[in-house]
Amino acid sequence: MDSQKQFKRRFSFEFFPPKTDQGKEKLQTVRDQLATVDPDFFSVTFGAGGSTRDRTIDTVLDLHRQGISTAPHLSCVGATRDSIAELLDLYKENGIQRIVALRGDLPSGMGASGELRYANELVSFIREHSGDTFNIEVAAYPEFHPQARNAEDDLKNFARKVEAGANSAITQYFFNPDSYFYFIDRLEKMGVTIPVVPGIMPIVNFSSLVRFSDMCGAEIPRWIRKQLEAYGDDSESIRKFGEDMITEMCQKLLDAGAPGLHFYTLNQSTTSVNIWNNLGLGLRNKIAF
Repeated sequence: MDSQKQFKRRFSFEFFPPKTDQGKEKLQTVRDQLATVDPDFFSVTFGAGGSTRDRTIDTVLDLHRQGISTAPHLSCVGATRDSIAELLDLYKENGIQRIVALRGDLPSGMGASGELRYANELVSFIREHSGDTFNIEVAAYPEFHPQARNAEDDLKNFARKVEAGANSAITQYFFNPDSYFYFIDRLEKMGVTIPVVPGIMPIVNFSSLVRFSDMCGAEIPRWIRKQLEAYGDDSESIRKFGEDMITEMCQKLLDAGAPGLHFYTLNQSTTSVNIWNNLGLGLRNKIAF
């Protein structure tokens, strides 16, 4: 973990683009609540195969104009070089300075994967097209990508993204901090030393958590799963247990030198803010890396 201790901490919150006017109003409220803790940036997801393209653009630009740096997710699956270049130019013109570059998922029924197949190719293209305009974030998988052939291949894939020009990374969420520590140690042995910020998933609904985790390959440790099952429909107990458990995990990560936290908010603010307050983070000076 020594490589991570050299970086200043940064904190961020992730949203998905709302589908309805009601969803837009809710997100505005969530944004206002999370803005009170002065995060370094917000990020906005990009649907499989670019399915939320226009909504992502609108959400990113709306949030960015309100005064907090906002990073759009950009995936290459199903996209052409021209369509990606168009987005990069649009974001540059509007003062966006950070991109979360992902391979992305292929939507059901889509036969072609696009002109760029992997995230490292997307990172390379962004650098070729836009130079150093953007700080490029990439994904990291402490429990390894569910489609990776093995752990060694996954680590090499991550290194390729760094070699292509990635500045920093955000991890898939996890509930076992040792998986993060092990992942960082392996990267250090490979000479890969960019900031790798832990992705944090607040627990608010057990069934949703199981569904998300099954899709993305995040492991829910048995003791957590059993405790959440025991609460049944008691949402208040689930929320309180989740806040306490996630707070403890975040503190362990920060104490060990993790360079910040990235919260997957699911367009909700209460649990993330409660965890933030439990950690005593308060307001901080913003940083850039």
